[in-house]
Amino acid sequence: MPRLNPLYAQMPTTIFEAMSGLARQHGAINLGQGFPDGPPPPALAQAATRAMAERSQQYPPMAGVPELRDAVAAFYAQRQGLNLSREHVIVTSGATEAVAAAILATVQPGDEVLVLAPAYDAYAPLVRRAGGVPVFVALTPPDWAMPLAALRAALTPRTRALILNDPLNPTGTITTPAERAALAALCVEADLVAICDEVWEVVRFDGQPHASLMAEPGMAQRTIKIGSAGKIFGATGWKVGWLVADPALSGVVARAHQFLTFTTPPMLQWAVAEGLADDALIDGQVADWAASRQALLTALAAHGFATLPGTATWFSCIDLRQSGFALDDATFAKRAVTEAGVATIPLSALWEGPPAPRHIVRLCHCKPTAMLHDAVARLARWREGL
Repeated sequence: MPRLNPLYAQMPTTIFEAMSGLARQHGAINLGQGFPDGPPPPALAQAATRAMAERSQQYPPMAGVPELRDAVAAFYAQRQGLNLSREHVIVTSGATEAVAAAILATVQPGDEVLVLAPAYDAYAPLVRRAGGVPVFVALTPPDWAMPLAALRAALTPRTRALILNDPLNPTGTITTPAERAALAALCVEADLVAICDEVWEVVRFDGQPHASLMAEPGMAQRTIKIGSAGKIFGATGWKVGWLVADPALSGVVARAHQFLTFTTPPMLQWAVAEGLADDALIDGQVADWAASRQALLTALAAHGFATLPGTATWFSCIDLRQSGFALDDATFAKRAVTEAGVATIPLSALWEGPPAPRHIVRLCHCKPTAMLHDAVARLARWREGL
């Protein structure tokens, strides 16, 4: 066996792939990995088909096709009041690639990066691959309020960046205006780059528009804002994402991007550009997800499951202790997929650093209503036999 990078040689398979694999193996309903069961909106697929037939299928520009870069800038101007141009936008092959490029471009060996726990499980390995040190600061259930004092206490002369996922997966929570103002003040005071994973910015159910940390005073030149067409349109397999930053910053991040994927299929980029200009299409998607979310929450309540508050993302969390389970989250997830036929995600799998709560699991609600009802009924029947 050749000598391999220990970071990857010792790394387990991501929890999302592991649980989806178990769901396939056992014929279970997959409420673990986050993706809709249906296709993306027909108008989006038709735009991609038309672009494939009528436009180039060769390498597009490394930074993305101009139409999509313009569309992203216009989308954020309209929806979030951000003053952007094409030069701010770099198109990536999914948001995770954008996160990777942002980290590789900003983190040097020995740099410390503040990461809130729970967190998307790609953040810490990417920081370590860049030679940095992830410093975890825990959120606390059930409200998951921003731990501002703990973040400030975690600062050292080596702290270089903060990774903020807002809205937050897996909790479905959103920062308040006061929290964003305080985070901005901290970043400015400590001279931090803010890597803002905002892929769920459209998928919120509180009737409020998303507000980015980039819009706070002093943050326009130190924020890398990341978005995802997969989350906006429910087209996760397209892997079209982007990052937005001041041109002086985005230009450097683009140099990391060029040696990761270099570019993204042009027909998908042109289709997403059309989709971003269609408010009715986007709002219709969110309305559909709001309905399926409510269907899940209603079914869970009817069967005596306790849910945690959350107003965004495709996910809802249940409190196992309050729902009548004596199992920890990892045991619950493993047994539920094999015995109840329902795949979930244990929250502790998305946690490093301080001790994780082990009584919370995440369920994906962007599924057909009948499937959600079936899944909850299966879990309820299984609970009765434990």
